[in-house]
Amino acid sequence: MRHRQLLLVTACLLALSCASLLRADGDGLLRVSLNKNRLDQEALTAAKVARQQDNRLLRASGGEEIPLVDYLNTQYFGVIGIGTPPQNFTVIFDTGSSNLWVPSSKCYFSIACYFHHRYKSKKSSTYKADGETCKITYGSGSIAGFFSKDNVLVGDLVVKSQKFIETTRETSPSFILGKFDGILGLGYPEISVGKAPPIWQSMQEQKLLAENVFSFWLNRNPEASSGGELVFGGVDPKHYKGNHTYVPVSRKGYWQFNMGDLLIDGHSTGFCAKGCAAIADSGTSLLAGPTAIVAQVNHAIGAEGIISTECKEVVSQYGEMILELLVAQTDPQRVCSQVGLCMFDGAHSVSEGIESVVGKENLGSDVMCSACQMAVVWIENQLRENKTKELILQYANQLCERLPSPNGESTVSCRQMSKMPNLAFTIANKTFTLTPEQYIVKLEQGGQTVCISGFMAFDLPPPRGPLWILGDVFMGAYHTVFDFGKDRIGFAKSA
Repeated sequence: MRHRQLLLVTACLLALSCASLLRADGDGLLRVSLNKNRLDQEALTAAKVARQQDNRLLRASGGEEIPLVDYLNTQYFGVIGIGTPPQNFTVIFDTGSSNLWVPSSKCYFSIACYFHHRYKSKKSSTYKADGETCKITYGSGSIAGFFSKDNVLVGDLVVKSQKFIETTRETSPSFILGKFDGILGLGYPEISVGKAPPIWQSMQEQKLLAENVFSFWLNRNPEASSGGELVFGGVDPKHYKGNHTYVPVSRKGYWQFNMGDLLIDGHSTGFCAKGCAAIADSGTSLLAGPTAIVAQVNHAIGAEGIISTECKEVVSQYGEMILELLVAQTDPQRVCSQVGLCMFDGAHSVSEGIESVVGKENLGSDVMCSACQMAVVWIENQLRENKTKELILQYANQLCERLPSPNGESTVSCRQMSKMPNLAFTIANKTFTLTPEQYIVKLEQGGQTVCISGFMAFDLPPPRGPLWILGDVFMGAYHTVFDFGKDRIGFAKSA
């Protein structure tokens, strides 16, 4: 296949320490060779600082606020060129957003701009002024700037007159601490600020691709020099084993689809047994999902979390009542309102303003309601296993001790990995298994290896949630195809 029809962009980890080297192999594919560094504690600490300051709360062009995980919690970067001649920028190839933005030479008053490459429109012969101003809000921080148009070089493929943002203000600590210059969004146009087409749409309109797909192969081998490859226009058979399982996009914007239960050694965790939404997000390193499930995962793998006194108080004071109501076939959605810990909105038990019991400073009824909702899931799940009342309440109490830490991650013993269970996501009625070696992330700290769970808590209330974000931990195990021609996502075992 001609190299203009099938384009590969190699990704790297955390930092790019040398210039890109271009080479064309016998298969006609152009590869951008990059270096990668191992994930270390310094990078994780930077991510935690940014997460505390900034929840990556994206305000889309329609005004809707949609929380996602912070950009700093990612490992994979690549290089693109903007302008003629090309000016190089290190960017995150992010399926969780849709805009392309880089710092502008006109960014004078933001410290972050001085730590990164800046686009100089006067040095490009193909620059076209646009001038429309824009702003993207990320919780406590934001970027602001204006739109411009110029040619964008991805590998050896030139996308003409791509609309992108020149940022003139970057207020989030993420952009100061980050090892990237900007973001290249690969989401749908529906969440693009300023209605700027994502770069894959421009490629499609300019008929640059043989197939209307792009695919990610993320190399999770910490000793390998290559971080992986992003392919536009097709897939590389060397990147996967067997056939892809495809699932339709359920809601355009993010690459969102419907998934089923998460299994621990083949056993249901209950919360998503009737279905949850999920997003395939290359801009997130870990797996983010409902606290009620993450606590069960932490319990199964022996992860150290925090002791939640509110959670234990709910189990102690209301556990038997919750159990009796569930045995009496009470609608699980109504249980917490019947015990007086939540209100009922006609479909779900809710507490005003609550999003997550973890990482928030909510007090009083909000936390008690969230703790009750998790206890209902845990107790209902144990009832299905025909456990005794004493064992059920003991199990719920143990899960209270396994709630993820406020910083998101939970540590595990590296020596116990061989004893940890396999975990599996149910997608399109098939199970996608993750082994401990795949879902445990190893960090370098002071010359020693530290192991953390690849799962972090993230609670999004209905109607958008509950939601899973399947980041690089999952996409590293499963080669992922983003088919914008047929609006579907495909997964196959990575080679």
